[in-house]
Amino acid sequence: MYTSINLIDFMNFVLKSSLMITLVACTSCGSSKIDQQVVLNDREPFKVSMSKVKNATPQILVFTKTAGYRHKSIEKGVTTLKELGVQHNFGITQTEDSLAFTTVNLKKYQLVLFLSTTGDVLGSEQQKVFEKYIENGGSFLGVHAATDTEYEWPWYNKLVGAYFESHPDQQEAILTVSTPNHESTAHLGSTWTHFDEWYNFKNLNPEIQVLLKLDETSYVGGKNGDHHPIAWFHEFGGGRAFYTGLGHTEAAYDDANFRQHLLGGILWCLKK
Repeated sequence: MYTSINLIDFMNFVLKSSLMITLVACTSCGSSKIDQQVVLNDREPFKVSMSKVKNATPQILVFTKTAGYRHKSIEKGVTTLKELGVQHNFGITQTEDSLAFTTVNLKKYQLVLFLSTTGDVLGSEQQKVFEKYIENGGSFLGVHAATDTEYEWPWYNKLVGAYFESHPDQQEAILTVSTPNHESTAHLGSTWTHFDEWYNFKNLNPEIQVLLKLDETSYVGGKNGDHHPIAWFHEFGGGRAFYTGLGHTEAAYDDANFRQHLLGGILWCLKK
């Protein structure tokens, strides 16, 4: 003998049974799917991870390859940069290997610093990688002979801001501060007297923002006239670029004003 069951009653029975099974399964697990969904939708873990990234130590690749004249101050410059890094929380990796300019390797660095490089220091493939690095928001900082580098690379001319043309004998000169509210000049007065090797420039990029100008009446051998920039910065091609013409002598890296000037340029490039 068969017992007839109302269809609606049967469906209610199935639904209640499924609910009971689900509740038992959830209470017997270490973490339920509901809990997992809450965790995945919680924004706090994302905030924590972003905080770690923000507070991570910025890394700088210091490139010191020379295919022409080699400055004796390069080693002192590297030492100074490492000291500044320890004091102000950024890491320094120094290399003279142009093969370090790969897409994968440059991703490790927030700033690439050319420390008195000279001549043709990068191959065509490395040049393309470096252009892409800047395009993707990387930063560049050039010190002294960085303008005596890559004369056959127009993109680099615009990035660094100018090319070296000549220089007189090393001597003391007066520098005028053109942008006093920048990190690299805020510590200075309206003028700064400094001993160095003073470059004359050609192919100046008109887009640069001048930080320091040389007063050509204060020394012998200047050839850029009233507008003789010696340190500048600009936004370029998606990234940032800073250049200082100072830093020829080893003694410069012991000068408190120059060290602060250099540090300010680094911090601006690192967006700190």
